[in-house]
Amino acid sequence: MNAGRMTNGKGNARRAGTVDYSLGGSLGYLVRDANRAFQRLLERRIAPHGVTRGQWYFLRVLWEEDGLSQRELSERVGMMEPTTAVALRGMEKAGLIRRTRSDEDRRTAVVRLTPKARRMRTRLLAVARGVNARGGEGISEAELDRFRNAIRRMTANLDRVEK
Repeated sequence: MNAGRMTNGKGNARRAGTVDYSLGGSLGYLVRDANRAFQRLLERRIAPHGVTRGQWYFLRVLWEEDGLSQRELSERVGMMEPTTAVALRGMEKAGLIRRTRSDEDRRTAVVRLTPKARRMRTRLLAVARGVNARGGEGISEAELDRFRNAIRRMTANLDRVEK
């Protein structure tokens, strides 16, 4: 390789210090592309369990902390409240959650998992671990740790700009 030149991971040389704005070099595009691949595989693997991708996000949060208000749940999942309300109606119909009124504030809807949804936790988290393992195939633990640290830092960098 020539001095002052490096590759972009696909064998294409570029000048050191320049930014590769091609789709293959854009951080945002690469993260989006990887996320979509993870989501497609996850969706295929959880569907036989009667769970949609939209429901998955809410289950993941509720498995960590059951009994959140609808607003808290919406914020944690990163969805608008009207979208959350529609998703929760479907989850109620599927027997995954119950919504009740808060004892402290009757205007607040509290979302609780049903026993059915609690029983799914171990099985579905194993499915998710399998999807993550598939994504990490051929990549060392050290590389994956560096990736996790880098992606967390990128997210923090971008979140600071938003504030």
